Amino acid sequence: MTDLPAIHSLRDGAVRAIRAADLDIKTLLTQETARRWSERSLSLRSPRDTPIADRPGRPAKPDLIPPRQMPKRALTTEKGRIALLHAIAHIELNAVDLALDIVARFASEPVPNSFFDGWMKVAFEEAKHFRMVRDRLRQLGAEYGDLPAHDGLWQAAHDTRNDLTARLAVVPLILEARGLDVTPALQAKMREAGDLESAAVLDVIYEDEKGHVAVGAKWFRFLCARQKKDPAAAFQALVRANFRGPLKAPFNDIARAEAGLTPSFYRSMTASVNT
Repeated sequence: MTDLPAIHSLRDGAVRAIRAADLDIKTLLTQETARRWSERSLSLRSPRDTPIADRPGRPAKPDLIPPRQMPKRALTTEKGRIALLHAIAHIELNAVDLALDIVARFASEPVPNSFFDGWMKVAFEEAKHFRMVRDRLRQLGAEYGDLPAHDGLWQAAHDTRNDLTARLAVVPLILEARGLDVTPALQAKMREAGDLESAAVLDVIYEDEKGHVAVGAKWFRFLCARQKKDPAAAFQALVRANFRGPLKAPFNDIARAEAGLTPSFYRSMTASVNT
């Protein structure tokens, strides 16, 4: 068992996990913090809390390159499937840090403890996803870090670091919801290629991600109600102010609606967002 540092509070555990460059420690610390918070054996904050990180801890690899330089490969080859799984591993790793950051950065917000319950469950599951995908890469003779990755996801955290409502609009309701749109086709392509093991990993991720978007939608609506704002109109204004580029169709309307994200939020945004 890897030795973990002492955790002084929920916020402290979240920050320590974000800062961890060793990915085994990052995921273990994330899940241990989530367990202890769910048992109510941690306070929300402590005077001894570790300062919030500007950037998450990362190993030396993968090399980070601009998104437009990422190579595209067909899923009909094993190399292509490894490239896809590597990209998914990178997304899930960033998702761990994004869920932890919303807890750590907004720990002083006047929200119920159930807000932090939801996001620590998300962080726990994102850590599970990262390990599942990394394990599958290893089964295929590869390793996370073998291929380049891009750094666009953490930029969303930086851009919305001062506004919880904007963070909810951009991270769960755009970035995570995008996963609901694209994953079913990837699942089908993996099965068509005979890679049932990778498809099974994507099945777990897809079902969990519905819940993650639902957590985002729940608390976005909660904050809008408190501010007496229409959620769909508030979402559109926040996206225009905080997100670069248009929202991309096609949308998985059924899965999005199950998560509380109805078409009134995003349908009018596909061509009207500033690029």
